[in-house]
Amino acid sequence: MKQPKSMYVCTECGYTSPKWLGRCSECGAWNTFEEHAVRQVPSKTASSSRAISTVSGEKQTALPLSQLQLTEYIRRTTGLGELDRVLGGGLVSGSVVLLAGEPGVGKSTLLTQVCANLSERSDGRIMYVSGEESLLQMKLRAERLGVSGDGLLLLNETSLDIIMSELDRIKPDVTIIDSIQTIYNPEINSAPGSITQVREAAFNIISRAKTDGVSVIIVGHVNKEGGIAGPKVLEHMVDAVLYFEGERRYAYRIIRAVKNRFGSTDEIGVFEMDERGLTEVPNPSEMLLADRPKGVSGNCAVCIIEGTRPIIAEVQALVTPTVFPSGKRTANGIDYNRAYLLLAVLEKRLGLRYSTSDVYLNVIGGLHIDEPTADLALCLALISSYKDIPVPDGLIAFGEVGLSGECRTVSCIEQRLREASRLGFTCAVIPKRTAEKLTASGDIPAGMEIISARSVFDLANLF
Repeated sequence: MKQPKSMYVCTECGYTSPKWLGRCSECGAWNTFEEHAVRQVPSKTASSSRAISTVSGEKQTALPLSQLQLTEYIRRTTGLGELDRVLGGGLVSGSVVLLAGEPGVGKSTLLTQVCANLSERSDGRIMYVSGEESLLQMKLRAERLGVSGDGLLLLNETSLDIIMSELDRIKPDVTIIDSIQTIYNPEINSAPGSITQVREAAFNIISRAKTDGVSVIIVGHVNKEGGIAGPKVLEHMVDAVLYFEGERRYAYRIIRAVKNRFGSTDEIGVFEMDERGLTEVPNPSEMLLADRPKGVSGNCAVCIIEGTRPIIAEVQALVTPTVFPSGKRTANGIDYNRAYLLLAVLEKRLGLRYSTSDVYLNVIGGLHIDEPTADLALCLALISSYKDIPVPDGLIAFGEVGLSGECRTVSCIEQRLREASRLGFTCAVIPKRTAEKLTASGDIPAGMEIISARSVFDLANLF
């Protein structure tokens, strides 16, 4: 059967069809099919001696596990401790990192500062490829950030062939592609940013990184749902996927890993954006509590664990009578369904009529809390705002709340208490079972008062 010369690919899910469809039968999206040329596949009868690896360029054979020798990966520090923490210690030679974030969040600024740190240490040759900015625009940003030196090479290009030829000529140690959605292969009949173009460009760049041992950072755009634009296979191809988060109206930025083959995916890095660029925030807890109000109802502190780092955050609740038949619910930085669950528990067990009120929940500093450790703090903030009685300023709470209103223990309790004591908290509300273990072991920090809570009924007795 004759192979078609072109196929139609859905730009939303990657589903292929031999003919154009108005509506994708896979994801249901409308008007998302684009025509792409089909490459001719070599005949299966070709000589096996001509079969070569697409990564190394040489014929590969399977080897026994016992014959394989482990190589020690060389890490190259970026000069930014917060970024190195997320990467697991620095850039690994031959690794490919995908950095994604909203427009204007500071991705190019972050990478320019990384280039500055690497060039100042003369840590190899750095090549910055930009398909979105001209050389003069990159020069202006570099001068604003105080970046100079001959170790940083700039290239304004979108053609994949030219980029690959420059990589062959320069042979850099670190390469930055900003961004992958602007790179295109002239041999493929589709627009830059399409699924086929992104997949082709990423495959060639990743293959070169593995072959030459080059550390590559690829910048990716995000779609309206917050995911990385392009095919999902792009995230599978790279070694690490980092998300750069933060609102442009706020100064703080958070970088977190959702995939990392060379480190943990639980670490976060915190930066502050100012006129000089991005500044590291080595102690996020003090930053998040700097402007905490005193003597105001509806706020409570909680200690969460991000990787190996304890971070004390402030959760806020505002409960006010509603003028609508049903109350409004808004949750920022907290899982929406978790907020509904806690409201239902408090209304059922304590008889607090949140159904006749508007409820607003917020986590200060742009953090997103996804662990149940914050349940006790959220319940205290909700009760405090409902009764309009402030939570004591020196009180911190952490623990999980079940549907029956019981308080359940959490992990790393000693580490959380030490961090709270270091920042001046003198009282901690924790689950009763955990309090009994701490009392028996004597691991309570000096000057810290422990209040045990068996259920949400004990929380109501605090007011």
